[in-house]
Amino acid sequence: MTTARYRPTWDLVLDPLVSCKLCLGEYPVEQMTTIAQCQCIFCTLCLKQYVELLIKEGLETAISCPDAACPKQGHLQENEIECMVASEIMQRYKKLQFEREVLLDPCRTWCPSSTCQAVCQLQESSPQDPQLVQCKACDIEFCSACKSNWHPGQGCQENMPISFLPGETSSVFKIEEDDAPIKRCPKCKVYIERDEGCAQMMCKNCKHAFCWYCLESLDDDFLLIHYDKGPCRNKLGHSRASVIWHRTQVVGIFAGFGLLLLVASPFLLLATPFVLCCKCKCNKGDDDPLPT
Repeated sequence: MTTARYRPTWDLVLDPLVSCKLCLGEYPVEQMTTIAQCQCIFCTLCLKQYVELLIKEGLETAISCPDAACPKQGHLQENEIECMVASEIMQRYKKLQFEREVLLDPCRTWCPSSTCQAVCQLQESSPQDPQLVQCKACDIEFCSACKSNWHPGQGCQENMPISFLPGETSSVFKIEEDDAPIKRCPKCKVYIERDEGCAQMMCKNCKHAFCWYCLESLDDDFLLIHYDKGPCRNKLGHSRASVIWHRTQVVGIFAGFGLLLLVASPFLLLATPFVLCCKCKCNKGDDDPLPT
């Protein structure tokens, strides 16, 4: 059994306490973690929870500094992340990194076979054009654009809803189903799975908001008017009362900002001459010659 080393009262008082920008608490230095790239400091518990949340939700592969006003826009290095999360979470992080690398690489794509899940190489001459791809692992041939069986002389169908995950077989297309479990983002063409929730979707890759059923953009539709008419009417997935409450909140936020600006504008106008006067005096003081 070990006992803690006795520390005099005056020694405890001299220990510096550092403030965490996330929880606003003050802790000793040994309970804080500094991000190497930007030197921002947070309590270890908050930073650990922040990193684990981003990895579990798959929101980011390059984990940025939690401080939105970070002057250097720093990111956590892989060795820093590995020191604060469990091994299974770290494996998920590395898997997300690899998947994003393949996604952003125009010369690589996933094999659509359910028993393969290999990464196939594309021709560097025209990686954006549909081309025949033969997987070296399972020897199947598929189209690089739509992942279906190779269709020479026929164009790929845009916004085709699919019923397989990347890595599963592409032989079971369900074109006629508007509520297919997996579709492509209409902006960046990333595969998105919808297992539950409302029809308003946001792509984690490009942050594009769209309707799940018709793939129409909802980036500017803050009040969700799209679901009041047309083929997607009443298909949002929320009750009418919750939609009205959402719209009330949005209108209230904009009205609050407008009212705040209206109330503050007279004070801003009154303060402007004093600010300009102080600035002029400071500039005049800088131009005065030094006393001899």
